[in-house]
Amino acid sequence: MTRLIDDDERRARLGRRHLLADGHRAETPADVANALTAIHSTDHTSTVLGVLARTSSLSIPDVERALYLDRSIVRVLGMRRTMFAVDYRLAPAMWSSFDSTVARDQERLLVRYMHAAGIDDPAGWIEESQRRLLAFLADHPEATSAEIGEGDPYLSARLPISGPGDTLTTQSVASRLLTLLSAKGIVLRGQPRGSWTSSQVSWVETTQWRNDWPDRPGADDGDLQIARSWLAGYAPATLEDLAWWTGWPKGRSRKALDRAGAIEVQTSAGPGFVLPDDVDPVESAGPWVALLPGLDSSTMGWRNRAFYLGNHAKRVFDNVGNGGPTVWVDGRIVGGWAHRDSGEVAFEVFDDVGREALLAIETRADQLESILKDAHQASRTALHRFRALTALSSTA
Repeated sequence: MTRLIDDDERRARLGRRHLLADGHRAETPADVANALTAIHSTDHTSTVLGVLARTSSLSIPDVERALYLDRSIVRVLGMRRTMFAVDYRLAPAMWSSFDSTVARDQERLLVRYMHAAGIDDPAGWIEESQRRLLAFLADHPEATSAEIGEGDPYLSARLPISGPGDTLTTQSVASRLLTLLSAKGIVLRGQPRGSWTSSQVSWVETTQWRNDWPDRPGADDGDLQIARSWLAGYAPATLEDLAWWTGWPKGRSRKALDRAGAIEVQTSAGPGFVLPDDVDPVESAGPWVALLPGLDSSTMGWRNRAFYLGNHAKRVFDNVGNGGPTVWVDGRIVGGWAHRDSGEVAFEVFDDVGREALLAIETRADQLESILKDAHQASRTALHRFRALTALSSTA
């Protein structure tokens, strides 16, 4: 008989395995990356807050040290063409797995933009641009895109690209090429210029960042590593969950599950899968609360979200599927939060969570407010996109 893993157990697994429940916190940023497979990293503020929400003792400098000094976690372009921070040992699998999807898409875009600019030999341009760019980075590690363009006029050539609402704008060859080479794992995003909330990216050759990368696996083995890691943190999950999360076709996702030896179980969302050693029941993680940043990996971890989201989808997600900053109680999203102009962290609770949970949320909000005191503008930029918290964000 197929084992049933009900919603209560799924929430217990989420609290324990995503390091959100008391007694199950992380000791290092790498612990968080491994538990989640990947920490959302398009917005650097979200990366830091995602780690700090899962620890009792780490600080902002600890996260920066892991990213830029120890380099135990690295930022890569991966699932759904999105930036994530992952354990450096998983990065080669990411580059291998997404070379045929994300990297290929980026190359097609670059070729299209070059044709629009009147460049008749895009392949030759890309080859020469890459040679020049890597030569520049070898002499100027952790240069910005602007500095690369200034250092070599060939790389500062402007390409016409489509902007919001089909408007036309331009972007330098260097900027577009860096995105492509990062998807291939040839270059990496280094330490941002300025504070921990800065979005001014620097760049470095991957081989300069570390010299002990694991060997890059074949694409199938890369898929297998990613699927195993993801199942360890997110199972039980459906085939649709994995296909959505990775951006792989369902056939490719099914193949990865089969190679991982995944065992079918039953969930409220239909048939789900767990690793062979993950069939035993998981006990409740006890009461816990968390305030997670926008696009956090727990919020975005599944396609079928009813077991933790309930009927709050329209209040949490915008119209293109981006999850806003969330308030969690015992494995459920019960509200959202925002950073006001005054510096206050304000929250809204959608459900009756009880007095003790409400007091715990207030404590978390105070802690988060202290963390964000030096990051007001960066935080508001990240939060303003989400409809659910418009009133909170605009009210001082």
